[in-house]
Amino acid sequence: MSISSKDIIYLDNNATTRVAPEVVEEMLPFFTEYWGNPSSIYRFGNQLRMEMEKARARIAQLIGADPQEIFFTSCGTESDNSALNSALEISGRKKIVTTAAEHSAIIKQCTKFQKQGVEVVFMPVRPDGTLDFHEVEKHVDEETAVCSVMWANNETGVLFPVEEIAGFCKLKGVLFHTDAVQAVGKIPICLKRSKIDMLSLVGHKLHAPKGIGALYIRRRTRFSPTIIGGSQERGRRGGTENVASIVGFGKACELAAARMEDENTRVRNLRDKLETGIFLNIQDAHLNGARQSEKRLPNTLNVSFDFVEAEAVLLQLDQRGICASSGSACTTGSLEPSHVLKAMGISAARARCAIRFSLSTYNTEPEITRTLQALPDIIERIRKTSPGEMTPGAAPHPTARTSGKS
Repeated sequence: MSISSKDIIYLDNNATTRVAPEVVEEMLPFFTEYWGNPSSIYRFGNQLRMEMEKARARIAQLIGADPQEIFFTSCGTESDNSALNSALEISGRKKIVTTAAEHSAIIKQCTKFQKQGVEVVFMPVRPDGTLDFHEVEKHVDEETAVCSVMWANNETGVLFPVEEIAGFCKLKGVLFHTDAVQAVGKIPICLKRSKIDMLSLVGHKLHAPKGIGALYIRRRTRFSPTIIGGSQERGRRGGTENVASIVGFGKACELAAARMEDENTRVRNLRDKLETGIFLNIQDAHLNGARQSEKRLPNTLNVSFDFVEAEAVLLQLDQRGICASSGSACTTGSLEPSHVLKAMGISAARARCAIRFSLSTYNTEPEITRTLQALPDIIERIRKTSPGEMTPGAAPHPTARTSGKS
């Protein structure tokens, strides 16, 4: 029997989000009434092209860019890959600087480049997941083709100083790219006041459908396309455009702009309530990521629970209708512990105990209350049936209960 979304508490919004009803409503006519090809010269096609431009303008407004700087892709991974491929080809240089905590779309592509003779520097992160700016100063030089640093980490929610890094890269004559897939729609972004050259974003992280993304390319930035075919997207990305999803993406960005205050107040307060409740009621729990709330996305919480395996906790949560994750959905199925947590110096044992909770504007206080009622019992039951040794790692949260203390 299938599970209805009405029966679940969904706390895995960094993996994907529900498509907003307003987005679905705006998309539907493009499946049934307006199915033409936007590249066609007749009015039926031109009408679709106009709707695409409307969506492009909505996306640009959300991130403070010019509509002509937005180019549609199929997903965040394609945007990331295209940005790095172009930088290497255009610059003729053979060095990339990035971080050890990037999304796998960057990590795996850079690993591939290494095998092709490109020098790749994976800058380390601190134990709280933040980046020391001195690492950027040390490694970015005139030989660097591109520096790519994510705006917000998908597992911990930790924010990186991308504005400052972009400014430094500009002084060095180096292209700067940021994977902002998790940041767009959650925190204010204004690229007109930034030195960022390229930025990746995607629809399904902000209540648009899967299968649609975009790449911001600053005006006058030279670019070499990865996908070559027709002249769509002004030659920056070949292939017939996914009009329905593009329209939905635009609507989702309009909604995100309107809900930004809610994301940074009510949603943040719900996340903080969950965080405080966990550390007050569960022993041997450890926060993975910056302790200062303002250094993390307002919706994200990553916690390790000693003496348990994350998979067992997730299965028990699922039995109670609560959806969370053990990290990036893009690495689900891997036996290796999270490369992000390993980069932070967290032991493999503790990394395997990590649970990520990520909220959205659709979450409610009763849902957080129900989660806090269920989680301590789940952890206690698993620990009783599978006792283990204490695993070394980060210090507990300041409000955490520890063994032997109430």
